[in-house]
This record gives sequence, C-alpha cells and structure tokens, in this order.
Amino acid sequence: MSLKECYAAFEGDYEGVLSRLRSEKMVRKFALKFLKDTSYELLVSSLDEKNYGEAFRAAHTIKGVCQNLGFTKLGESSSHLTDALRDGWSEEAGTFLIQVKEDYEKTAEALRILEAEGEG
Repeated sequence: MSLKECYAAFEGDYEGVLSRLRSEKMVRKFALKFLKDTSYELLVSSLDEKNYGEAFRAAHTIKGVCQNLGFTKLGESSSHLTDALRDGWSEEAGTFLIQVKEDYEKTAEALRILEAEGEG
C-alpha cells in the first residue's frame, strides 16, 4: 500500500498534508507516529471513568492532530465529539463517539498496514 492509498483508505487529505509537510517521507514519518499517540486510549478510559473534562481534552487533541496530518474523516468526527463534550456527557456525544471509534479504527488499521509493508 502506498502512502497515497493509505490516505484514501481512511478518507484523508493526502495532497493537503503533502503540500504542508513538503515530502512524502515527512508525511509518512508523522502519520505513523499517530499509532503511538495515546489520546484515543485516554479518551476511552476517561469516558469509562466519567471524567468528561479529560475526555474533552483528549478528543480536542485527536482533532488537532488529525487536522495537522490531513486525517479528514477522523478529524471531522472528533471535532463533533469535542463540541458535544464541551459541557459534559450528552446523548449527542454518544452518537459522535461511535463515529470516532469507527473512524479511528479505520485510520489506525490503514496505518498499521502501511507500517507493516515498510517503505514500499
């Protein structure tokens, strides 16, 4: 899988991030670092603990990382979740959380495949 195909798999903005980071090598480097980011795990554990302030911060971090890396679909769903968590938990937040989970898994899976296939 090429980096461009990876971005297509999770509905990302490959051309946009490439224009910002200026080389495919840099895009790949930072995109794969996403797999080591713990914000998603913090989001899930904070919600399990009903710590909505921490969950809001985690969702906000995911949103920012996604905007910087051109992870469009996950960025949009995490943005909606961030807004929904601004004042604590709501039914709307639950709906957005389901979408964030789906988008995160799709993004992470494509990145894991890219990583496993090496530089090719």
